[in-house]
Order: sequence, then structure tokens, then C-alpha cells
Amino acid sequence: MNMKKKRLLAIVMSLCLTAAALAGCGGSGGGSQESAQENAAAETTAESAAGTEAAESTAASLDSLPAAVGEGIITATPEMYSNIDLSEPYTVNMYLIGDTPNDWDRILELTNEYLEPFNTSLNVTIMSWSDYQTMYSLVLAGGEQVDLIFTAPWCYMYTEAAKGSFYELTDEFIANSMPLTNKYQAAESWDETTISGKTIAVPSNVASPMGKIVAIRQDLADKYGISELTTWEDYMNFCLTIAEQETPQSGIYAMPASGGNSELWDVYRQQYDTFAAVSSGNVVMYYQYDGDIPAKEDIKLVCELDYFRDFAHDMKTLADAGAWSRSALTNTVTDDDAFGNLQGASIAWNTSVFTYMEQAEKTEGVQCTAYDITQDHLVGAEAYSNNDMAITAGSQNPERAAMVLDLMKFDTYLNKLLLLGIEGEHYSINEQNEYTELENSTNYAAFSTSVSWAIKNGDLTEGGVPEREKAITDAWEERVVMNPTITFVFDDTNVKSYMSAVDSVLADYIPMLQLGLVDDVDATIDECVQKCYDAGLQNIYDEFNTQYDAWVATRG
Repeated sequence: MNMKKKRLLAIVMSLCLTAAALAGCGGSGGGSQESAQENAAAETTAESAAGTEAAESTAASLDSLPAAVGEGIITATPEMYSNIDLSEPYTVNMYLIGDTPNDWDRILELTNEYLEPFNTSLNVTIMSWSDYQTMYSLVLAGGEQVDLIFTAPWCYMYTEAAKGSFYELTDEFIANSMPLTNKYQAAESWDETTISGKTIAVPSNVASPMGKIVAIRQDLADKYGISELTTWEDYMNFCLTIAEQETPQSGIYAMPASGGNSELWDVYRQQYDTFAAVSSGNVVMYYQYDGDIPAKEDIKLVCELDYFRDFAHDMKTLADAGAWSRSALTNTVTDDDAFGNLQGASIAWNTSVFTYMEQAEKTEGVQCTAYDITQDHLVGAEAYSNNDMAITAGSQNPERAAMVLDLMKFDTYLNKLLLLGIEGEHYSINEQNEYTELENSTNYAAFSTSVSWAIKNGDLTEGGVPEREKAITDAWEERVVMNPTITFVFDDTNVKSYMSAVDSVLADYIPMLQLGLVDDVDATIDECVQKCYDAGLQNIYDEFNTQYDAWVATRG
């Protein structure tokens, strides 16, 4: 028995003996009452002493761990969660979105084996891409037991937070129930998931460059004497050339657009060094970054931007030339899949384009190249809050849910298992923490699940990255700028009906403008703007201005 336990036992025995002696001294009712009070005091003191010992034990366990993520192996133990009652078994129900990997059941089985010492198991439901938009809110509003759920600004985080769907994560709760997160989570990340003073989700622990680029069929470019692309004008010329000379012969579209051209818009607006100050569904307000926090009057809804109007004109030029199908709005095959299947000559996105380039290049004679056509401009960093995990307000055991999330995020074994799969089967890793996907990674690809996006830590890098990809991402490092308004979170509670109405207007107009499928660009944009104001846009601006002024004031 260690000295702390001996001291605790001595205190408790002394208190009990004292209480017993006092109880024996009096036979009156008053004596009995005093005895009961003294017994209660003894129990309280003992519990306090036990709590102190547990806290000291937890602190000692944490002190033995590496100082930071990436500086060594982090192994969690049940003793680190002494503030959580683990005496009864509990199953944490977690909901994710996206595709289900072939080997997911094996990963979950190994996860539950690892959780056995914690008297906890994990049950997971994955809502498919085609289902989550209708299922997400229903799951949170329904009678199903949900403890953890993936969320993000693009995945109903603000909407559900306004409904009170998420459990509030106070500093005390995080310290008591998530000791690893308390120790290792980037301090600046919490502001991004804090709305109206309440933290409602745990963000990822890495903010990485998220530049936007285009990928093209270089073999087709060479065929028509186009050696490289360095500007937006070069890309326009490539698309017009393909539409005029290639599409009539082969049926290959310059851009196999589907549903809209939002990725191409993201490439285009990089020329203007833009960031979003508000992003809620289709209601996105942008500003041009000039090195400082923008003035509120410089932050405008997308359809009110002069450079969006210019973009829409370019899109009409491409659409009229036949750069994509006239049925692009309703296409069900994504532009990325179409490019990989040789149905398109270009796509726009982030470094994910390299995956589809490799797919296309499996066909003999096909050569693809990725181009950064905004090289003289800033590269935005992915927000910490771009992918998050939340504990639900309806969780029957939020402390146990927090523990599981804590383990998934920072326990080295569990974190790598969920991020990369099974070592030696899905991936290999070297001493520099560089991982390489193995042949069986098709059954569990690295960072392929939504939980992996939310629990990534930034301590892993992919080995053997092709030089063509590395050249682009390395160049981004010198141009990365963090959105200075990232910690401003617009609370639309007071204007929810207006937000919904404006969102509906934008959903009708923005995709067809992005695809140039309109008769008159200027008239269509003017009509869109007017309908937004008719739907209550000014009310949204007024609420935004009030909140933005208050936020700016807090920044000194």
C-alpha cells in the first residue's frame, strides 16, 4: 500500500473512531442528531480525500505521457478517467456520415477489444452520402439513443446547435472527462466550435493548407498545343479548345460538371484572396483579405459580389461553347468520377484531384497534370472546425461518450487504427511517422471515414507522395493564411426564418449561375439579389452586423 493510501485510510479510521466515541457518549435525541451529522461529515471528508487522491493519480498518469502529440506514444489507461464511473458497462452509440469501408466491421471489432479495460463498447451507424441529409436531423430529434455524432459547419453544426442538439462542453467537463483532449487539443481551436459562449463540439486538431487547383488531361492539352496552365485565362482557353475541337469528336466534355460548379468557383475566387465570414448552407458571405480583420460593410453575400458576377459571365461563355452538358444541373455522376472515367478533360478541387488523376491514368496513353493557376495569391488553411465530433444533448452518459472520443483522438493505437486501419495490412509506417498505404488499403483507405477527419492530429504524413503533388503542396506552405474571422460564429437564432428563405432563393439561382445556364447573367443575378432582400436578407445583415461588432470589440 503506498503512502497516500495509508494516509487516506488513517484519516478515515480516525474519523470513524471519533464518530463512534461521540455516538456512545449521548443517549438523547440531540446526541443522535449530532452523531449523524458527524458521521456525514466523516463520509464527506473521506470522499473529498478520495477525490483528491484520484485527481493526483490522474495528474501523475498524464505527466508520464509525452509533452505533445507526435513526441512519443500516448497510451491511455482507465486510471486516467478516475472522475468517470466505469463500474457498469456502457455502449456508446456513434453516428457518422459517408461511405462504409469494406473492413469497417474488423476495425470496429478491434476498437471494442481495446475498450474492454474501460468497461465500454462502441456501436456505430454510418449514414450514407445519399441518406445523411434527410436522416441527420431525424436521428437527433428522434427516440434513438445517440451519444456521439459527426458534425461540421457544412454538416448541420450551426443548425443543430441552435436547436440545442449538442451537449455543452464546459472547461470543467473537458478537464474531468477528457484529460487527453485537455492536455493536447490546440488551445486556439476551441473558439471555432464555440457559439454564443457555449462550446458544442470537439474540433479536429490540425489546420492544414487547403489550396484549390485544377487537374486536366495533359495528353489532350498537348494534342492541341497547350503546354501548361498558369492563369485563369489559360484554363478558360483550355476548356474552350476542348469544347470546340475535342468534344464533337470524342464526346469528352471540358468539365464534366454535376449539380453546380462550386469547386471551380473556389478556384476562381482565390484570385481575389477571399475568405468566408459566414457559411451556413447556401448563405455564404465573403470578403477580400487585405491583411487585417475586414470591416463589416466589406462582407457580402455571394450573389452581391462583383467578382462572382464576373465568374458567372465566364461560366456562361463556357456553357454556351459546350464545355459541359446542358443537363449538368441534374447529372448524378460526379465531376470527379466522370474525370476518372475519361468522360471529362478537367476537374477542380483540392489535392483530392490526384486520386482521380491516377484513376484516369490507368488507361494507356492518358496523362494528367494538376495546376495551381493562382500562384501569386494566398492559400487558406482548413479550419479546425471543418470536421468535428459532438456529444449529443440526449446522451444517457455524456461522460462515457467523452471518454471514448478522448481515446479516439489521442490514444496512439486507437487513433491510428481509425485513421489508417490495421498496420501491416492496410498501411505500413516508418520511424518518421510517414505512412504508406498497402495493396489492401482499398478495403480501408487512410482518412476515408468521417470519424478520421474529426480526430486527425497532424502527426502523420504520407510517405512516397508523388513529386508532382508534393511540389504543389510544398509551395502552399509559404502562402498559407488563416482566416482572421474564423472564430466569429454567426448565431442565426433570431433570423432563422429569414436564413431559411434566403437559402432557398440561393439554392435556386447559384447552381445555374455557376453553370452559366441562364439567358442573361446580369438580369438573373439582379433578380436573385432582389428575391434575397424580399426574403429578409436585410434582417440577416442587421443581425450579422450586431454580432460582428460585438465580436470585433472583444478583439481589442
